[in-house]
Amino acid sequence: MLNRANEAGRVLKKHIKNGDNIRIISHNDADGISAAAIIANTIKEEGGNFHVTMIPRLKKETIEKLHNEKYNLFIFTDMGSACINHINKLKADVIIADHHQPNDTEASENVVHVNPHLFEVDGSRELSGSGASYLVVRELDKNHLSIFALIGAFGDMQHLNGFTGVNELILNDAVESGKLEIHEDLKITSKNQEPLYKAIAYTLDPGLPDLTGSFEGSMAFLEKLGISYGIKFADLSGEEQDVLKDALIDVNPKIFGQVFSTPKDSPALRDLEDFSSILDSCGKSKKYGLGLSLCLGERDKALETAIEIQNKYRNNLVKGFEWIRKEGAVELDHIQYIYSEDPVLKTIIGTLAGVGLFINILNSEKPVIGISRFHKDIKISGRTTRELVNKGVDLGKALHDASVNFHGQGGGHNIAAGAMIPHKNKDEFLHLVNDIVASQLEK
Repeated sequence: MLNRANEAGRVLKKHIKNGDNIRIISHNDADGISAAAIIANTIKEEGGNFHVTMIPRLKKETIEKLHNEKYNLFIFTDMGSACINHINKLKADVIIADHHQPNDTEASENVVHVNPHLFEVDGSRELSGSGASYLVVRELDKNHLSIFALIGAFGDMQHLNGFTGVNELILNDAVESGKLEIHEDLKITSKNQEPLYKAIAYTLDPGLPDLTGSFEGSMAFLEKLGISYGIKFADLSGEEQDVLKDALIDVNPKIFGQVFSTPKDSPALRDLEDFSSILDSCGKSKKYGLGLSLCLGERDKALETAIEIQNKYRNNLVKGFEWIRKEGAVELDHIQYIYSEDPVLKTIIGTLAGVGLFINILNSEKPVIGISRFHKDIKISGRTTRELVNKGVDLGKALHDASVNFHGQGGGHNIAAGAMIPHKNKDEFLHLVNDIVASQLEK
């Protein structure tokens, strides 16, 4: 895989040297923004030019439009592996740096395909889309950009139980670059930027049952400890910090552990998980360019705006968790689902589904299908647990196989996947996914 990535790096270097304007197409989540940032920063540092577009999914129609664009190099990051048959038709050099499950089509001679699944590496745990992008530029003396590969991996939840596989190699590169520091600490999000009750309620990873997504729960928790809920963590006395740490460890032991930070960056971005969270907020709020600009080094007004977007997004998540606590999920024999047509909830339903499994407001014994309606179609966001994956569940395959029966499209990872199908087929689709998951568990 490293040899394939180095081959892609040589193609990129050739086009930069030729003065070509390079076209980047990337996914619009935290991993995709980080992936695009790695390639864009490389081109920028080498004096080249680029044009970036970030999209929620790669369609045949999108690729067909690229035929009309006069570029000598197209780079697809955090997407592309499922569309090789269409990408092969582009009359230019192409690099795909992806980690999603590829289809069975072989890449043509003009396409360099970098994907861990092609080399029996788990793309849901051991390498993210941004990680694949980093491998492409690694041999171009770009070890400092490994930071963005880790930020993307956090966004893709690949840090759970520690970085493993190729991610561990990338982590070592980040440490050797001198930009990254690792220390043990409480993993409360934005704990030195937000009042304690908000910081605790905003903490999604690790999830804190009865606290994550609940301002009231966090306030009551802190009041019981005799700690003022309106101040920031840094303003607590040493004794109060210890009391809070012990109490939170009782809620979830994973709340204390390794924290990965870049001490020379702005306070709001020093913790890589916080940086990833801000990119996720930008992605969910359709402010992809703002997220990319932060990765390209912009701060001041750009960072101020991004934090405002993040706070709005986080407050929407709190409302979403309140909705799930009130309404619950609809359960079938082997899956459960949540459905919304609310304009706010439908933009965050995947996050609600995933985190809800870990904070005990959804049944962790069944995969959850988050469904949101967009006119005549519905968007599906599937999430499950590592325990269910170990028992045989593969949501990427389940959603792909089910969606094609209704002229839709779907796929992703075994633990997290998505699909798009006509709204009229919602119930049939859900029952088919339920049957597929049942058969996966029986094997």
